[in-house]
Amino acid sequence: MRARHVVIRGRVQGVGYRDWMVREATRLGVQGWVRNRPDGAVEALVDGEEAAVQALLSACRRGPLLARVDDITEDFAEAPEGPGFTRR
Repeated sequence: MRARHVVIRGRVQGVGYRDWMVREATRLGVQGWVRNRPDGAVEALVDGEEAAVQALLSACRRGPLLARVDDITEDFAEAPEGPGFTRR
């Protein structure tokens, strides 16, 4: 398992992106957190089985119905502490 730090840019605040991501991550068994950033982006730390993390990242490129994802950057990161996936 390799954790990823992800920043999603576009129309991703005010459209339910974080709640949607919590549901997707929970469904896939991915751990971590997601939060809004002051610059209008959404930031997340995700960790889990590689196939599940890749499935979540692929879903994040589409996002929920009202979102518009313009760009996603990802870097390897330290694994998050604790189980589950939370909204911060």
